[in-house]
Amino acid sequence: MFDRTRRVSLFFVLSSMLAVAGTAIAQPTASTDRIESFIATATPQNPRQSEGDITVLPDGTLLAAWSDFYEKANDHAPARISAARSTDGGRTWGKRYTLQENAGNVNVMSVSFVRSSSGDLLFFYLVKNSTTDLKVNLRRSQDNAQTWDAPVVITPESGYHVMNNARVIQLKSGRLLAPISTATQVGTKNDGFRTVVCRSDDDGRTWQRGTTYLTAPKRGAMEPGLIELNDGRVLQIIRTQTGLIWHSYSRDQGNTWTEAAPWNIEAPESPSTLVRNPANGDWLLIWNPHVVWATPEKTVLGANHGGLRTPLSAMISRDEGKTWGTPKLLESDAKSTYAYTSVTFHQDRALITYYHLPVGSTQISQKFQSVPIKWFRD
Repeated sequence: MFDRTRRVSLFFVLSSMLAVAGTAIAQPTASTDRIESFIATATPQNPRQSEGDITVLPDGTLLAAWSDFYEKANDHAPARISAARSTDGGRTWGKRYTLQENAGNVNVMSVSFVRSSSGDLLFFYLVKNSTTDLKVNLRRSQDNAQTWDAPVVITPESGYHVMNNARVIQLKSGRLLAPISTATQVGTKNDGFRTVVCRSDDDGRTWQRGTTYLTAPKRGAMEPGLIELNDGRVLQIIRTQTGLIWHSYSRDQGNTWTEAAPWNIEAPESPSTLVRNPANGDWLLIWNPHVVWATPEKTVLGANHGGLRTPLSAMISRDEGKTWGTPKLLESDAKSTYAYTSVTFHQDRALITYYHLPVGSTQISQKFQSVPIKWFRD
């Protein structure tokens, strides 16, 4: 559990922002530099480019896919899954193309890629039909994204089932885990989200739902993420409206879970991403550390999420979350917000995608960073 003495303070975040504010994006000049680019820039015709993931193909090509909203930018506007490729490490991206047509009454969105231990490439996404009907689907490619098998529905049960982008993990045993937040209907005063984890022991061909549902106050337990510990336990982190990330543990590979509780890492109502670097075992947490509460006397911009989703911070743990290094800023401009992060490790870099939304705008772009692993440790 996160040591209370090492809690990320608002003072540190503001100090860090002041230290780097106004710094322009540098052009990469060496293999140790960060690379930044936009995979898809929002336009009036395509106002939201969000919730993406990246996989690396055998020849080193980066394949990025994301939610491409083509009329409006709200969650219930029409969207398809678009994709683009980069052959220069993410410095530039080729022409976008449609990876998954809109097969829902509303949209399809939220991409997760998994390179299965079988060698197949698994592509997860959501099919949205209404505020009471959202399902998680999976398609499989055995030829590195040239063709895809027919969809498999992971959540056939009735209800609204959310799975964030870049959330499915494969355990050392080979079991696939898909973390879901589920509600009967969204858009109510209290949606009552609960988390549950679906599992597959046959490489994603069939799925079973876990027996534990986790709850949290206010709007509920939302947008979970998973990471496997060295001792075989699985940690679940949860978005909440409490000003803290919540967490839970499973000792049976994702079927049952301990009662959810605060993790003592501050965060607004925004999804956090926790991943393990397979090369050195480090845990990498990427999240928004700002928490600002509105009061009856003062309304704070963005306080409906407990604060604006800015800055975008990262920190590493070398002891599976017992202690954490100093947070570093991936994005510091307080005039923009950032969320729905994906991380793919490749060679000595972390390939990161996230949405970029200027404050006051409704146009969301899909941004990319390639960050040397050394940068997080320095």
